[in-house]
Order: sequence, then structure tokens, then C-alpha cells
Amino acid sequence: MAEFNLKIDGMHCGSCVRRANQALAAVPGVVVNDVRVGSARLTATEEPAPVELAIAALAKAGYKAQLES
Repeated sequence: MAEFNLKIDGMHCGSCVRRANQALAAVPGVVVNDVRVGSARLTATEEPAPVELAIAALAKAGYKAQLES
């Protein structure tokens, strides 16, 4: 399994965290480890890691995300 961190812009409160968490939980092959205001730590259960799918799900929920290096 691969772990990755995303920086998420636009999350400001607990409701934002809940909304982002729900969006990420719906992505196949991704296990959400932690979502906090401004960031998320995820584990991919599929290889290659579906980072693009997680970023797209967050965009659909209204948040801009990018992979942290």
C-alpha cells in the first residue's frame, strides 16, 4: 500500500472536514487515515495509487487539492 498526503485549499471548519472526508471515502482504493483543516493523509489500497481520483473527488466537493511532496 502507498501512503500520500494532500494539501487541500478551502477547508475552514468542521463541516468542511466532514464534506471532504465523505468525498474521499467514496473513492475506490483509498482509505482515509486523517482529514484536518487544510490537509488529508490517505492510504491507497490499489496500485498505482489513485491520487488523481482523490483530487477529482475533492474538486467535485468544492476543494482544490494537490499532492504534498
